[in-house]
Amino acid sequence: MSRVYPRRQRQLESLVQKLGLSTDDPIKWELLDLALTHATVSESANYEQLEFVGDAVVRLVAAVVLWENYLDCSVGDFAAIRSVLVSDRILAKLAREYGLELYLLVAGSATADLVGQESRLADAFEAVLGALYLSTRNLDLIRPWLDPHFQELAQEIRLDPARLNYKAALQEWTQGEFKVLPEYRVVEVNQPHLLHERFVAEVWLHEKMLGKGKGRSIKAAEQAAAKIAYSVVTEEEKEDE
Repeated sequence: MSRVYPRRQRQLESLVQKLGLSTDDPIKWELLDLALTHATVSESANYEQLEFVGDAVVRLVAAVVLWENYLDCSVGDFAAIRSVLVSDRILAKLAREYGLELYLLVAGSATADLVGQESRLADAFEAVLGALYLSTRNLDLIRPWLDPHFQELAQEIRLDPARLNYKAALQEWTQGEFKVLPEYRVVEVNQPHLLHERFVAEVWLHEKMLGKGKGRSIKAAEQAAAKIAYSVVTEEEKEDE
């Protein structure tokens, strides 16, 4: 892998310092440069493989932070909170806090694609985590600056249950266990006086209804159904252990 040219090296050092790391840390600069290179710049040398590694890294960090700080939580709550912490929305938000868009190399029409910007930033953020992990083969370059973010966000999520994404947690479980997605069946209730229960959602898996929920929107009803369903499958899992 070629060396990073001087101007780019200075840019990467600036980012590293924003993360609270030192330029003397054992960082593989070529990997960090790759982590901030979009596929529009190079089809063969871009962040996609590092993003794959970083996806596992960010999930591990989130899991460890939750385990260390919230032993009173159920496994279901762990999964629901983690699904929010590692969502594109949160990762892109963290990326912006460190000005990652200033260091991300993007070319062509993608530079003007504001719709895809959140996804790109989230992907690049994961790729940076992948590069830092592979620099040392441990989390020493990651946890000192990422842990505080996850601790603060996890506390916010626990105080605001509406931010818990049970749909994502249930989907993760069904894909892990059966390689399929749950099916949601939603109907609108024609009762104007019950605005908070306007929609009723059922979630099904293998022709079995796992949960049923109500809400003022389709998404809210699906989340309510997913919460019940996830509680059911995790309880069954515990009984089988």
